[in-house]
Amino acid sequence: MAHHFFLSTVAAPGEMVLLEGENAHHAVRVLRLRRGENITLADSGGRGYRARIASVNGDRVAVEVTEPLASTEPSLRVTLLQGWPKGDKLDLIIEKCTELGVARISVLTTERAVPRPDPAAAARRRERWQQKALAAARQSGRHRIPEVSGPLGLLEALAGLAPGSLLLVPWEEERSLGLRDVLARLPAVTEVTLLVGPEGGLSPAEIELIRNYGGRPVTLGPRILRTETAGLACLAAVMYALGDLG
Repeated sequence: MAHHFFLSTVAAPGEMVLLEGENAHHAVRVLRLRRGENITLADSGGRGYRARIASVNGDRVAVEVTEPLASTEPSLRVTLLQGWPKGDKLDLIIEKCTELGVARISVLTTERAVPRPDPAAAARRRERWQQKALAAARQSGRHRIPEVSGPLGLLEALAGLAPGSLLLVPWEEERSLGLRDVLARLPAVTEVTLLVGPEGGLSPAEIELIRNYGGRPVTLGPRILRTETAGLACLAAVMYALGDLG
């Protein structure tokens, strides 16, 4: 598979574009690409292209855009609202959800979330999260990089829901309404939001607030899944039922 890069500008077949900065460093210093090698690109409009390296001059790589690629982006837009877990679990969540096609990830500070960094530390973490999303999008050949935001409070996240978005909440205390049942009865939707609690789960008060915003708590089955598993399982099921997975 050809190596993949993201441009900050628009592109079109027949044009010459430049890989600069981190892109050029990755191409020249890490991958050691040379003139004549084929790569793929995604431009700032989310369009993908085949391309060929025309020249390498220090840290500037000139690339000829050759032909468009079919989109790798799902028509279903899925947002993950993820309760902030302990340790580096969030790195795994961001990486794998990006591979599965998530459009956006927002990290939540909920009642039972443990991490509570100061603003400067949170900004550094957010930069790290976005780099994880970039690396996963590059590896999986996506044409858009998911935006990673947060940490946000639950109320702020709920108030920012996209109009018409279906809000699903895997919750270990839900007993009757299953994710499969909800997906089987749904009309066509284009926007889904998944809300997953941290290790300690969501409190009854938080679930009530979520219900007030139209959220549907669902069970994922008889086994309790860890926070780093629940979002991935739910996203995969939603993408299979409503999106382009399989």
